[in-house]
Amino acid sequence: MNIRPFRNIKRKKTKVISVGKVKIGGDNPISVQSMTNTLTTDIKATINQIIEIQSEGADIVRVSCPDESSSKALKEIVKHVDIPIVADIHFHYKRAIEAAENGASCLRINPGNIGDKDKIKEVLSAAKDNNCSIRIGVNAGSLEKEILEKFKEPCPEALVESALKNIKILEDQNFFNFKISVKSSDVFLSIEAYRQLSKVTDYPLHLGITEAGSFVSGSIKSSIGLGSLLLNGIGDTIRISLSDDPVQEVKIGNEILKSLNLRNRGVKIISCPSCARQGFQVIDTVKILEKKLSHIKTPVTLSIIGCVVNGPGEAAMTDVGITGGKKGNNMLYLSGIQKEKVLTEDMIKKVVNEVEKKASEFEKTK
Repeated sequence: MNIRPFRNIKRKKTKVISVGKVKIGGDNPISVQSMTNTLTTDIKATINQIIEIQSEGADIVRVSCPDESSSKALKEIVKHVDIPIVADIHFHYKRAIEAAENGASCLRINPGNIGDKDKIKEVLSAAKDNNCSIRIGVNAGSLEKEILEKFKEPCPEALVESALKNIKILEDQNFFNFKISVKSSDVFLSIEAYRQLSKVTDYPLHLGITEAGSFVSGSIKSSIGLGSLLLNGIGDTIRISLSDDPVQEVKIGNEILKSLNLRNRGVKIISCPSCARQGFQVIDTVKILEKKLSHIKTPVTLSIIGCVVNGPGEAAMTDVGITGGKKGNNMLYLSGIQKEKVLTEDMIKKVVNEVEKKASEFEKTK
């Protein structure tokens, strides 16, 4: 069942770049990224975490390369994963060269921090030779000294000036396969910096609220910041930064995109907060169904509503729906049509079966 969204977001058309097999910018889907928090030199642990992150729906994974051992570990890591890897580089140009030579699909750097022009040329040469893109990563917490002296403190204008300065460094070397981020832990600063940058460049933008915090507070800050920008058509790839399991970052990122109809992946559950009218335990049911349906990647909408006040209306707009009834007699809806009564004790099994059937049907029609 395809419900027409109330509003279609018109994205700004940006240049298209490649991060491995993933295209970013233009009309390409907005991709979701995360970053490992294992020691990169612990190759087995890093590979396992990358696989977990990808399984949750990430398109790209970033790996920190603070030393030579880490950048060289990439050579073994990329052999065992099927997702583009971004090497996180900060100051040492040799780490960037090693990462490009050892299989990274993208380098996250600030060219201005890499060193003189000769060192930058070496990094860009390695990137070109190895089909490696670059992300210019401007951060309010690590702005160049001269820019901080000029603006006195991190502000949108300072972040944009830093971004433009780094863009020029790459363009002067005839390197154009890059994207840009202007991140801050402050939501308002980040939003305004991205808005200003979007007006003066057509390179794809990597969105994020950096160091957003714990799962709850960080998810809220990221949703407000990234949601505001995405609603205005700004942004080509996103990363949610949480002090939590990277898998949670991907989960929140995908939910933000799904809520804006910018991405459809997996089961989208519409559920009520529950009240005294509920005919079954809505909260527990939703938690169980989220786990049991997590393996489904095909877009399917599911409504779980505890009573008949809003249940039938929501079910009319979803692929599968359950509305709570009296004495454990709940109503099942398929493609918005009332089908049969389902006892509470049979409900979860029945819903899982019907959602899996819908997913299979949709796969066959692709």
